[in-house]
Amino acid sequence: MVRMAEAVTLAGKGLSRGRGRIDKRRAILDAAFGVFSREGYAQAGVDAIAAEAGVAKATVYNHFGDKETLLRETFAALADSALEQNLAVVERLADQGGDLRTLLEDVAFRLLQCHCDDRSRALRRLLSAEMTRFPDLLDTVQGVSDRVTESLADRLARLALAGRLSLTDPLVAAEQFSALLGGPADKRSRLGTRPVPDTELREVARAAVDTFLKAFAPAPA
Repeated sequence: MVRMAEAVTLAGKGLSRGRGRIDKRRAILDAAFGVFSREGYAQAGVDAIAAEAGVAKATVYNHFGDKETLLRETFAALADSALEQNLAVVERLADQGGDLRTLLEDVAFRLLQCHCDDRSRALRRLLSAEMTRFPDLLDTVQGVSDRVTESLADRLARLALAGRLSLTDPLVAAEQFSALLGGPADKRSRLGTRPVPDTELREVARAAVDTFLKAFAPAPA
């Protein structure tokens, strides 16, 4: 019979092995994104990814099977991270107090930061380069955009119910709000090829909210 102290030790070893496997997987995904972004899918070597992750080449294959699967899993991991970040920003609209314009500008600015950060720009460049060969990658990225738009629509609808906005179709309003941000951001970043300073992002946010409120602010009593 295994004594209690031995059982705890064995359990701890099991947790350590599980933790180590998760850490290796994360390191491989991070390294893969870096190599794919710099070199493109065709030129990216599993050897280089393994070296950057600090693992053996066999470990990469043990976790992901082949390079195509690794690319897809890399996109999926980045999409999950982007979704979490964007949803956290949209959730700030749950605050029903304070000045509405200030609240919307804050959310708009933070969404623009998510859109224009280094990893997001690199992801869009990689998607543009590889979506002809892997069209399903576009579905992965589009899924994030759709979820964020739906969450934004829900928050705008709640603001409308509270009398702070006047709109009939929250989803359309959310799409238009996103377009007012994404279009200028893509132009200023030259389709993700240059970083955009926060001062410019704040200008885009203010202009977007100004236009949005002209369309959807409630009429004066």
